Amino acid sequence: MAQKLQGNAKLAKQKKIKTDQDDLTTLYRDMLLIRRFEEKAGQLYGMGQIAGFCHLYIGQEAVVVGMRHAMVEGDQMITSYRDHGHMLACGMSPRGVMAELTGRIGGYSKGKGGSMHMFSVEKKFYGGHGIVGAQVPIGAGLGFANKYLGNNAVSLAFFGDGAANQGQVYETFNMAELWDLPVIFVIENNQYAMGTSVERSSAETELYKRGISFGIEGVQVDGMNVLAVREAGLKAIKHARDGKGPMILEMKTYRYRGHSMSDPAKYRTRDEVKEMRGERDPIDAVKSRLLDEKWADLDSLKAIDKEIKEIVADSAEFALESPEPDPSELYTDVLVEV
Repeated sequence: MAQKLQGNAKLAKQKKIKTDQDDLTTLYRDMLLIRRFEEKAGQLYGMGQIAGFCHLYIGQEAVVVGMRHAMVEGDQMITSYRDHGHMLACGMSPRGVMAELTGRIGGYSKGKGGSMHMFSVEKKFYGGHGIVGAQVPIGAGLGFANKYLGNNAVSLAFFGDGAANQGQVYETFNMAELWDLPVIFVIENNQYAMGTSVERSSAETELYKRGISFGIEGVQVDGMNVLAVREAGLKAIKHARDGKGPMILEMKTYRYRGHSMSDPAKYRTRDEVKEMRGERDPIDAVKSRLLDEKWADLDSLKAIDKEIKEIVADSAEFALESPEPDPSELYTDVLVEV
């Protein structure tokens, strides 16, 4: 593990990225909303209010928030089953997301999709997908549609280090480069896939190099630094929007919880998690800079946290008060009549 931590430390030594008070405060709020929402989801799961699978995003907030702030209106996002943070970053309602997690009619999929299957065409969020790597070719398909329609939009396909070893990912790389598709492949390398470290499962551990044989440019990014993520995202999205084809961004990040709520994560030590959380937490880093720059004080940051907690508490209350879907809902949303 020492080698892994040193690698993250090396990424952390990037130059201090320019920002301002309003910008950094917005990034802080967006990441904190995801953190507090996921903590509440974990509590509800422990209470038996959320059933089935539930994959929390705690620790990885900088990746989706940074990329979201690099996108413009019309750009699209698609991801895997660790998706609640992506939904919130896209502006989807915490109420609707939490109601779906608890299987209630007020959820985005009317309580029928659960944690892994939520969508919002309005917010250009195309899921939440339970099959490992399945969203990657769909993300390229969105890019193909964008190019065909000439709408100048870019699609972002998020997937993990485990999915990076899936065959369909490489088929997608080939077609995306062959057709110069405006798609960004964002590899959220949280370093353990389901429970096996990258070092044990991947012959090439620098995942940003996975597109070399296809001619796809790749960049490794400090995924615990929201400003570094946004900076890399802006460059990659411009590259795709300018008609130069796809790019791969490997986000070196870390999840604090197990793969899912049912995973005790015994494949790593508590000291490892404690060290990462204590030294590399993306939210604490932004909080420290806000204080260092005198852009905020502890009272103002506590007020933001209080407001975020109230939003999350409201989403949980809404979810638990929303009724379960009627059994007749089994027969709805199955086919589309055209």
